Amino acid sequence: MKLDWTKLVISIAVCEAAGLIGSIFTLSSIPTWYASLVKPSFSPPNWIFGHVWTILYALMGISLYLVWEKGFNRKTKFAFYLFGTQLALNSLWSILFFGLRSPLYAFIEIVALWISIVLTIFSFYRISKTSAILLLPYIAWVSFALILNLAIFQLNG
Repeated sequence: MKLDWTKLVISIAVCEAAGLIGSIFTLSSIPTWYASLVKPSFSPPNWIFGHVWTILYALMGISLYLVWEKGFNRKTKFAFYLFGTQLALNSLWSILFFGLRSPLYAFIEIVALWISIVLTIFSFYRISKTSAILLLPYIAWVSFALILNLAIFQLNG
């Protein structure tokens, strides 16, 4: 398979842009509101989140590229729709958690995000097994984030 660098760069850039949107709401809240929250013992240090998400967005972009390379047909169009939905939900979580400072709304939303990612993985698997595998670290991290979000909600009412 010949690598289409334009499609690859666009795919990764779209995913990293979702992260940038989320970071607009996140960065100012970390040293203030988020720092004041009671967090569970398993909460990682703040500096790790940016590194993990940058890698996950790159993997998501590569995954998207592999599906895009299969062309546009009924199966891939549906997969793109699912991918776009989960990417929008990904950005929305930061808006709800950090922007609105609502662990409750963010928890409800991250459940929808988790379901959307699982559906995307299954849809991508039917098109490219590698593209689905590349999303496994993402679902693992979001599963952890879901548990962390719930714990923060419970600890802070």
